[in-house]
Amino acid sequence: MHNSWLALETGADPRSRAGEVRRAHEEFVSAGVIGHRVRTVVADSWRRCAGAALAPESTARVDLDGADLDSFRSEHRLARVMPLFRELLGTVAEDGAHLLSVCDEHGRMLWVEGHPQVRRHAEQMNFVPGARWAEGAIGTNAPGTALAVDHPVQIFAAEHYCRPVQAWTCAAAPIHDPVTHRIIGAVDITGGDHVASPQSLALVRATARAAEAHLASASGGAGTALHVLGRDEALLRTGAGEPHRLGRRHSEILLLLTAHPDGLTGERLAAELYGDRDVNPVTLRAELSRLRQLLGSRLASRPYRLRQRLATDYDTVTEALGAGDVGTALAAYHGPLLPLSEAPGIVRLRRLLEDRLRRRLLARRDPSLLEAWVRTPWGEDDLQAWEALADARTDADPLHGSLAARVRELREAYGIEAPGPVDRPAGPPTFAQRQGS
Repeated sequence: MHNSWLALETGADPRSRAGEVRRAHEEFVSAGVIGHRVRTVVADSWRRCAGAALAPESTARVDLDGADLDSFRSEHRLARVMPLFRELLGTVAEDGAHLLSVCDEHGRMLWVEGHPQVRRHAEQMNFVPGARWAEGAIGTNAPGTALAVDHPVQIFAAEHYCRPVQAWTCAAAPIHDPVTHRIIGAVDITGGDHVASPQSLALVRATARAAEAHLASASGGAGTALHVLGRDEALLRTGAGEPHRLGRRHSEILLLLTAHPDGLTGERLAAELYGDRDVNPVTLRAELSRLRQLLGSRLASRPYRLRQRLATDYDTVTEALGAGDVGTALAAYHGPLLPLSEAPGIVRLRRLLEDRLRRRLLARRDPSLLEAWVRTPWGEDDLQAWEALADARTDADPLHGSLAARVRELREAYGIEAPGPVDRPAGPPTFAQRQGS
């Protein structure tokens, strides 16, 4: 069943679909009729726009600029998570094809970032900091509609109610106060037709969740979040100030304590870190003493534990998988957990997460998600995923030949002569295993 929050069905031709929605938009504006090919979320938004007597040629108005804008956004709560947005979406905003934007709960743009040429193009429709992009002000658009319906959404081409915006496609997700659960803003990616992919919607959804986790931890006065995916050294974000880059051993200890909220004895923690190696207990106590200098009273002993559990990007992926949201899980998975760590407890967590994510991807058989996986460094040699992707494409697909060639190449590399199930640990190595070899 198609996800109605996504703009395009799997395999849909963007150009053909753009023509369909353009004709449907003109029919609605001229006659008030909505065709059956218009998504419900878009049709409802168009009706709200018409009910508000919004002109289809409207452009966004600028509410704040200059010193007023600078003062307003510096005091807004989302200023605390802008470094996180830039870290998670920075490459998207710098690739010359997309914009990253963040608005407040009223749809006022606080930040619009990206390549200068793309920003200049967007300025023609007043997609600038300080402009109001609420649905009631500028019609159907991803950030405004996400705020209106309180749900992540994509808006594609002529699905935008106002014509000056119809050259763009966007994906946005609302952000909530972790205590009151009220909407405090939205995060958005804007660009061309390529934004109408499951990955873009999953990415903004995962980013919004990460921001909420960051704000939740900050409101408790403890370390906000621990980032361990795709990093050899964890990044610890606290409620204020610059993030702390931890050494490898401290990264391992903090993650293990986060994964065991009831605590670990010194003996058990040593086993999780060092395995069967003969390590002097004084070595571990010294590591914990240095870590306590950073965490203070938040690190308790007897057993060693955290008095307040940290939110982690590992949690974001596992929670999304638990909810059956494979797209969000994939978007939040920035790589293997502490990939160069050989600590037994970390290796176990790493393999559990990667295996669980892979099983869900293979079971889902969604071509777009499978393709996103095999285009990553950790999925590029995953034979089962390539086989599943090739099976999901028809012979008429222009990419089918190259997919089949890649499958044959990997089968030959792994010494597998015929199709069939592959035992991943005994066959193709994981990305982390290749990095450690």
